[in-house]
Amino acid sequence: MADSPDRNRSQSSSVLSGSALGFTLFELLVVLAIIGLVLATMPGFLIRDSDRVELESAVRSVAAGLREAQSNALVSNREQVFALDVETRRFRVAPGRPLRQLDPDLEVGFRTARSGLLAPTAGTIRFYPDGSSTGGRIRLARGSLIAAVTVDWLTGEVSIERPAPRDESERLRDG
Repeated sequence: MADSPDRNRSQSSSVLSGSALGFTLFELLVVLAIIGLVLATMPGFLIRDSDRVELESAVRSVAAGLREAQSNALVSNREQVFALDVETRRFRVAPGRPLRQLDPDLEVGFRTARSGLLAPTAGTIRFYPDGSSTGGRIRLARGSLIAAVTVDWLTGEVSIERPAPRDESERLRDG
């Protein structure tokens, strides 16, 4: 039952041969080249996705501010005002509250009731204790994407339109 020395020597030599130990230098270089090509194409995808992420973040921030103003009106039983300045890209949930800054690279459009206009580039959406509002629409764009936050005048409901490719002829200031 004991193995012969010649048999052990032939098994160990096949185990130690170059092909059984690992990869050749050529194989490693090919794999590294493929990884390099994949990583080289990634920045383009990351930049496009970053526009979407930044836009979605801004849309959620504006929607949260509008919902906060609506909740404050319902809870306090008093009218609440959401104010937006399109030029500076800042908004305020209620008078006396801190201003919130949107990304300066965003394009912002705002449509509200005539009574809510404060200036050519600024306006308000009012929320009433009964849940209604003056209504409005805030459109945000970054790169080739556009999204919107809409406030229904009757119910005060805040809804979000997810980012989608925009038509080149589309103009934000028209709301």
